[in-house]
Amino acid sequence: MYPDNGQNWGQAYPGHRQAPAQQQWGGGTGWNPPAPLPGLMPNDRPARHSWEIPLLVAAVVLTVVAYVAAIAALFLGVVSTWVLIVLVAPILIAVGRGQLYGSQQVNGIKMTPTQFSDGYRMVAEAAARFGMAEPPDAYVVLGNGRINAFASGHGFRRFVVVYSDLFEIGGEAREPDALAFIIGHEVGHIAAGHASYWRQLGQFAANYIPVVGSALFRSMEYTADNHGFCVRPQGARGAMGVLGAGKYLVSVVGFDELADRATTERGFFPWFVNLLSGHPVLTWRAAALRNRTRHGHLFVKPGQIYRDPLQLQYAGDPAGPVTR
Repeated sequence: MYPDNGQNWGQAYPGHRQAPAQQQWGGGTGWNPPAPLPGLMPNDRPARHSWEIPLLVAAVVLTVVAYVAAIAALFLGVVSTWVLIVLVAPILIAVGRGQLYGSQQVNGIKMTPTQFSDGYRMVAEAAARFGMAEPPDAYVVLGNGRINAFASGHGFRRFVVVYSDLFEIGGEAREPDALAFIIGHEVGHIAAGHASYWRQLGQFAANYIPVVGSALFRSMEYTADNHGFCVRPQGARGAMGVLGAGKYLVSVVGFDELADRATTERGFFPWFVNLLSGHPVLTWRAAALRNRTRHGHLFVKPGQIYRDPLQLQYAGDPAGPVTR
């Protein structure tokens, strides 16, 4: 479980050093921060984002309405493109999933104890951490400079795909913690049920409804980030850095500067970009990984800059948050 104020954060938050006494939360600072939420700290069972299930229910309801409307239109003799798409969606999703899995089977390099052994071990460790009966298959595919990874499934099989460039974070995998976080994130998608056929069919309508659909997918990404954080919290900073600046420039990215901008970047269009995005924008995502006292923001940017009590450098008053 997460530690109370005054306990040894360094033990419960591996990879971080203990901050100096004068920079600890609690006694003498005049400000006591909220405790980390259960499920958001490394020793907890990873939590779903608080909005994920309500948004999933809304997406399933919309999908059911779409099917009822499509069947009714068919009985009335009204045949259109959207009616056909809705009616054949179960087949299209099944075929697409099977084709994606087959492509990895014949073109991907499978992680095994003898090839990409570090990645193989990271997948197994993440699966064990999440209580999965067996680790999913994992493949490496040619990245050609692209930074990406994803999880999916076909039938009863689940698999993770990692682009080859992620094995070169910082050059020749000098930041394996970042890779472990990313792999934990993808295995987390599987552990949270995001790769299920029935889940993908149920949320089918959300793909065509920008605000509801994009919010659901952002909440799922936050959920997967919670899983990645529980596997390798010290890899969160490198993971955000490589997503923002690439595999070789990750070391020059200031994580706190990136996370601070979630609060300081104002205006309609930064908000609008996040609203329509299927992933949380990078600044908000970094802020959520730094602030484990609440779930990541979906619709409104953070109102204050949170200062992690484990950091050795602070901008502003170390006794509390920096408000803007």
